[in-house]
Amino acid sequence: MQVIPRSIYDEEHIMFKKSLEEFVQKELVPHNTQWEKDQMVSRESWLKLGENGYLVMQAPEEYGGLAIDDFRYNAIFTEVLSQAGLAGPAVGYPLHNDIVAPYILHYGSKATLEKYVPKMISGEMILAIAMTEPGAGSDLQGIRTTAEDKGDHYLVNGSKTFITNGYLADLVVVAVKTNPALGAKGISLLVMEADAEGFSKGQPFEKVGLHAQDTCELFFDNVQVPKENLLGGEGEGFKYLMTELAQERLVVGLGAIGAAEGVLRETIQYVQDRQAFGKSIGKFQNTRFKIAEMSTDIAMGRVFADHCLALHNKKELDAATASMIKYRLTDMQCDIADEGVQLHGGYGYIWEYQVARSWADARVQRIYAGTNEIMKELIARKFLGK
Repeated sequence: MQVIPRSIYDEEHIMFKKSLEEFVQKELVPHNTQWEKDQMVSRESWLKLGENGYLVMQAPEEYGGLAIDDFRYNAIFTEVLSQAGLAGPAVGYPLHNDIVAPYILHYGSKATLEKYVPKMISGEMILAIAMTEPGAGSDLQGIRTTAEDKGDHYLVNGSKTFITNGYLADLVVVAVKTNPALGAKGISLLVMEADAEGFSKGQPFEKVGLHAQDTCELFFDNVQVPKENLLGGEGEGFKYLMTELAQERLVVGLGAIGAAEGVLRETIQYVQDRQAFGKSIGKFQNTRFKIAEMSTDIAMGRVFADHCLALHNKKELDAATASMIKYRLTDMQCDIADEGVQLHGGYGYIWEYQVARSWADARVQRIYAGTNEIMKELIARKFLGK
């Protein structure tokens, strides 16, 4: 349902999208209701994604990857999942591909890549990233988890919370303080195996939305992490996080526009079918005006999303612009979901209807990957300085 023709994709991308849509409808959509009850997707789904080449597509061929240096394929993956109403999978799978894997691929040693990347591609190892703590959310400099240098290993103590993929994760990139006295310059990134002694997980949170997404706390009690599991240089973690967050915020924005498009599609179908006062409610002026407003907002958002995607594909997406797409499109997603619920009437509040799920799933988008208030501050710095 594209109001504006999209020129960002060529024939190969369109073929990829069609194949992916068929896969999603056959292998993922039928299981989503059960996953919501389980509070997580199945491990089998990860293996099927890996088997079909949808995981870590950018990984080098020497590790079994496809070496696809074109983020448009990653964007299609996120969009298709979001448009299908698979909010939980649309967060967890792209997080593995586009948010966690880059840290390992860009900053991991050759030994780290050889050990982990093949299993990241196959779906045998599920990835998570642990930044947020009970006392440190958007302010990453405030993290308190420590990694004490013990010669051939680090000894890690602390905890993390709100960790996406946390319960299923086999491998976690953990932000730690290797030198607490240095603030941001004392932050490092470690790759930690979830079966390490002293590593434990809380039960998945019972969240308002994203019920098929396993989000939980992680606890570290004298966890020994080999020195070779340090990503990049010691004390360079904050710089790496700032470098990679632009892509994370782009992915959140792409998920937001995809989900909004899904809500619009569902709502148009509903108002055409629903009868009141002897005619379709889609014939009433208020409904028609609301659909006009929703479709216009989505069309404008889609143009900006494609613009940001094109910039990122050329390695030209800056932090402020990434903050713009994250903040604006997640705000819009929430507005579209709310209008969709209103136009569904009482049925919009029934979990059986996709619009109810989409409404509940949307709200957290304005919080994670940096709150939208923080996004506005980052945008303002570009024009006004600190």
